[in-house]
Amino acid sequence: MAQQLLKGKRGIIFGALDESSIAWKVAEKCFEQGATFTLTNAPIAMRMGAINQLAEKCNAEIIPADATSIEDLEKLISRSVEVLGGKIDFILHSIGMSPNVRKNRAYTDLSYEFLMKTLDVSAVSFHKVLQTAYKQDAISEWGSVLGLTYIAAQRTFPSYSDMAEAKATLESIGRSFGYHYGKHRKVRVNTISQSPTWTTAGSGVKGFDAFFNYADKLSPLGNASADACADYCVFMFSDLSRMITMQNLYHDGGFSSVGVSQEIMDMLMGDNEA
Repeated sequence: MAQQLLKGKRGIIFGALDESSIAWKVAEKCFEQGATFTLTNAPIAMRMGAINQLAEKCNAEIIPADATSIEDLEKLISRSVEVLGGKIDFILHSIGMSPNVRKNRAYTDLSYEFLMKTLDVSAVSFHKVLQTAYKQDAISEWGSVLGLTYIAAQRTFPSYSDMAEAKATLESIGRSFGYHYGKHRKVRVNTISQSPTWTTAGSGVKGFDAFFNYADKLSPLGNASADACADYCVFMFSDLSRMITMQNLYHDGGFSSVGVSQEIMDMLMGDNEA
């Protein structure tokens, strides 16, 4: 992409942890396309990652924030408007965490305390970001907000556990807040349902390698990479997508529309013959 699709646009990018993060790739692509932005993550995640390298590369200020804390979000958004010199044009919400998955709790034996944490971090934080920005009138007209999700919100993937509930909630928030923000300031709110992707968070899901390979064989275009997802996010932040809102957009190489592929059939038939 040679043209500067995001020239003059300002943003906030949540969730860049390391070079494998989709948010990291999005930040790089947004910078290439002329955007200025702030980077944010929870303080504990920032200690684990390499966000300082990304900030230096993209000339971006880092503003630590717990996305479940209204106080932190208020400071993040107001500081971003101050640092960037005007209202925000785009926000990426790339946040997901399940203590139940981390602790290997079976779906039929969830800790409900953990479940509430999963929902707060992975979904309700999306509403908190939107509501805080709405109250501060911090997003420009025709601005664009994206949340990253997964098709487990619609279909059952046993090892995805309570993250499926979180993604379903995230997508619902996108539709609901998309209506209100659209009427209020023409702000667009969408979710992107991405292929299984080799990120630090994604690879922590039990059986992820099998998960990844199955999706790759089922999808006619194969799995969409983190780089390709970043390109899609740039498009969604740009003026080229200004009439798209309240949508859950599948960026998965066709996975969401396929029942079975010839590769899967051949594999199964080979197993039966063996």
